[in-house]
Amino acid sequence: MLRTSLFALTAGLMASTAVAQDLTQVTFGTNWLAQAEHGGFYQAVADGTYAECGLEVEIVPGGPQVNNRALMLAGRLQFHMGGDMLQAFNAVSEDIPVVAVAAIFQKHPQVIIAHPGAAESFEDLRDLTLLIGDNGFASYYQWMIAAYGFTAEQRVPYTFNPAPFLADDTVGMQGYLSSEPYLVEREGGFTPEIFLIADAGYASYATTIETMQQTIDESPEVVECFVNGSILGWYNYLYGDNAAANELILADNPDMTQDKIDYAIAAMIENGIVDSGDTLELGIGAMTDEVIGGFYEDMVEAGVLDEGVDWQASYTTQFVNQGLGLDLRPQ
Repeated sequence: MLRTSLFALTAGLMASTAVAQDLTQVTFGTNWLAQAEHGGFYQAVADGTYAECGLEVEIVPGGPQVNNRALMLAGRLQFHMGGDMLQAFNAVSEDIPVVAVAAIFQKHPQVIIAHPGAAESFEDLRDLTLLIGDNGFASYYQWMIAAYGFTAEQRVPYTFNPAPFLADDTVGMQGYLSSEPYLVEREGGFTPEIFLIADAGYASYATTIETMQQTIDESPEVVECFVNGSILGWYNYLYGDNAAANELILADNPDMTQDKIDYAIAAMIENGIVDSGDTLELGIGAMTDEVIGGFYEDMVEAGVLDEGVDWQASYTTQFVNQGLGLDLRPQ
């Protein structure tokens, strides 16, 4: 596993006051290989934001053979990048004391893509055969069935091979906002229709910051520093000079390219993935009872979750919703 540490940075990147401090070492495990969707965390490392409040943060990239969440449960990582709130709800149902302390993505970046002209609206996707993976079929696709009348019969398992989609304009395909659409443009030579499931009503936060309840109880100042540093990191990554952060991403993931980073940043900004809705008043990382409770009810109605889960135990707003960084957003 490739790792990024504050010690890997030159002294010029770190504030002089931070150098003089005795920094608390913490590790943050991501849920995939380094990419622009992790950019705000790398930014806070690169520009010394974490160090300024007393943390030396080591980023441990995830990947297909890496389970960083398990490492956090085992006490080897202090923080983990969660997926969406379904993971948090499931942890509660299994009596695992994992708590979401911030939601970096206000919109889930899951998309369904179609050939140009094959669908003009989300509802039109019901007329297509859809390539959906097993995890998606068990989660958001059940919501699509309940909320929009999609069928199990029109779904074909997605094997993360875009060839069947590229060859047939009656086929739609699941994707990640900055991944499959980029791939189709490069390999298919056309710009697909993109339908963000969040814009259709799938109202889960994503890219959460998770930690153990014990960490919150014993080291709230560490949690506060990491959350605040991440929030500021994301503002600076999206709206400021992100060159140093991108260098760290490229170092941690040799298969990443600058053009894909640029594509992802533009997609996140254009679609309000990080900064939209409640963040406009509460700041990046915002979480509200209304959004999380509404998503829980949707998942129960769709049959994804059993009723009775203590969904409010899955998160805390103790460290967010304070308007931090609002002055960094372009006017």
